[in-house]
Amino acid sequence: MHFKNLLILLMFSGLIGCSFLPSSEPSSAEKQMLGKIHQQVVAREFRAAWVATVANINWPLEPGLPVAEQKEHAIRILDTLQQHNFNTVIFQVRPQADALYQSSYEPWSYYLTKEQGKAPEPYYDPLQFWIENAHKRGLKLHAWINPYRAHHHVGGPLSSQSVVNTQPDKVVKLKNGTFWFLPTDKDVVTHTLNTLTELVTRYDLDGIHYDDYFYPYPSYNEGDDFPDAEQYQAYIQAGGTLSVPDWRRNAVNTFVQRLYSTVKEIKPHVLVGISPFGIYRPTQPSTIRGMDQYETLFADAKLWLNEGWLDYFSPQLYWPINQYAQSYPLLLSWWQSQNTQGRHLWPGINAL
Repeated sequence: MHFKNLLILLMFSGLIGCSFLPSSEPSSAEKQMLGKIHQQVVAREFRAAWVATVANINWPLEPGLPVAEQKEHAIRILDTLQQHNFNTVIFQVRPQADALYQSSYEPWSYYLTKEQGKAPEPYYDPLQFWIENAHKRGLKLHAWINPYRAHHHVGGPLSSQSVVNTQPDKVVKLKNGTFWFLPTDKDVVTHTLNTLTELVTRYDLDGIHYDDYFYPYPSYNEGDDFPDAEQYQAYIQAGGTLSVPDWRRNAVNTFVQRLYSTVKEIKPHVLVGISPFGIYRPTQPSTIRGMDQYETLFADAKLWLNEGWLDYFSPQLYWPINQYAQSYPLLLSWWQSQNTQGRHLWPGINAL
């Protein structure tokens, strides 16, 4: 069974919010024998895998498959995770402002039925199916959303129900054919939080998850700047004073904070997790080199962790231990030093 990436999430001592089992007090002889191995509580691990639906990476195998085949494949994935001792599945439910569940705000996903806006026939709710079957196997399910992608360049034809057509002034087209929401538009934030509110309210979710796609990677627009100059000029004319980078980061920061507070107001037990690019900025720590997500994706991931606007933080540390410029242990240690609010730090790794 192939998955996009396996998210092996490691547990560090001292983090709050973990599940614990009581342990009886050992005798003096047992303490001497166990030494430092003994601890009063046992920390529960979080062992999860991403299941990507965008571009049919993991599920369904292709758009428009019969419902019976979709369900059979989902069961195979869940059985595999259970057999390999995973305890959580992170299932992508909003890949391109469309839904793999019954939504009042966005159309059914192209990746599901090969026609955006068309419900499965015979009807079923894929997210509900995944939740029920994950829970039957002792697996938790976190719903994975993409806040800003409006239409993927391999997302099928633009339907009349696509946000590209229903909200044309809220999106921009990038040079690779992808459409992106304008993160600085307040109506975009309201729309996305409305979809989130419905999702958390309606379904028995264990978590909400989003990854590294804030502003798009440079390749999406062939290295050119994000096309929001018109919106920035309107902001300046209205009295705004922030620079373009700070204006963009402020919009993302505000969204991250509001998403967290929204989920906690609805269902405090639902976890909120973010999985950003693994490098915050080059030279942080000093020997690290690579893309600067702060300046490129306008993602201030360190701030979110410092402020505690999440329950778990899963930086994408896909590099080997001995790759000095992107050293896994150095980056992990640096992120741990930034975890001033004691959130869960569960790094993601590439296990393929």
